Amino acid sequence: MAVDDDISDSTNSPNVNKDTLDSANPLYMHPSESAGSTLVLVVFDGTGYRSWRRGVLRGLSVKNKVGFITGKCKKPDSDHPTFEQWERCDDMVISWILNSLSKDLADSLQYVVDAKELWQELEDRYDQTNGAKLYQLEREINDLSQGALDIT
Repeated sequence: MAVDDDISDSTNSPNVNKDTLDSANPLYMHPSESAGSTLVLVVFDGTGYRSWRRGVLRGLSVKNKVGFITGKCKKPDSDHPTFEQWERCDDMVISWILNSLSKDLADSLQYVVDAKELWQELEDRYDQTNGAKLYQLEREINDLSQGALDIT
């Protein structure tokens, strides 16, 4: 059976058979995948969020699981045939992300509901601009000069 390319259709369509998912479906889990896998080589400890984030997004993209953190791969109703498969995939994504965090950070995020909430919590905590630093850098750029002449 062919599964629609649309992620939301693949998780919400009653005609999807969870036992015959093809590898293009975000609910497909390769037999070699494990909860102990890591997405990035360097563990995130609170610094370098943007580069860590980019690596995680790349790793999830390779595994076709970005939809779990963006909300595109929506949780089906509990009576839907793919509900348990969706939960397994979401738990796997949570495990991969937690494995890429330092122990202290991972411990503080153990009780999130799903991968989307985990990702949003990390974004809220670490993807913030330092306003004071930004102001200082803008001021330094504006004050740049070459001797007595300004840059322009």
